[in-house]
Amino acid sequence: MSRAFTKEDESGDVLGGIGERPVSTHRNLVTPQGIAAMDREIASLREELAKGPDREKVALLSRDLRYWTARRETAELSVPEPGSDVVRFGMVVSLESEDGREARWRIVGEDEADAAHGSISHVSPMARALFGKGVGDVATVNGVEWEIVGLGA
Repeated sequence: MSRAFTKEDESGDVLGGIGERPVSTHRNLVTPQGIAAMDREIASLREELAKGPDREKVALLSRDLRYWTARRETAELSVPEPGSDVVRFGMVVSLESEDGREARWRIVGEDEADAAHGSISHVSPMARALFGKGVGDVATVNGVEWEIVGLGA
């Protein structure tokens, strides 16, 4: 790595200057699965650090451990009430657009969201448009109307 992109700390050691991972300003709502995933990630990072990898890898692992530890400390477990008839955090929502497209989303925490696997963040425009609505209600996102056709846990 070029020395132009490094800095020295007070002892004169060169640091990679990787920076911290940004932490969201939104409430850190998580599902039970999200809590478990955080715990696994923290354990994995601690295990990897114990191996004593090279200095650059230690910096990356330490940064990630700080991030996940902070996220775990602020995590707010949220589980929808059984039988809820309106969209809440943690629920699966089945939708149909005005042109017949179908979608199914599970509303989860920011760190859990993975649209490719059917989960969206509770702070996403879609989730915000859906909260508090029930089957038969319509939510408009980016000019497209989506009817809620099903709710599940």
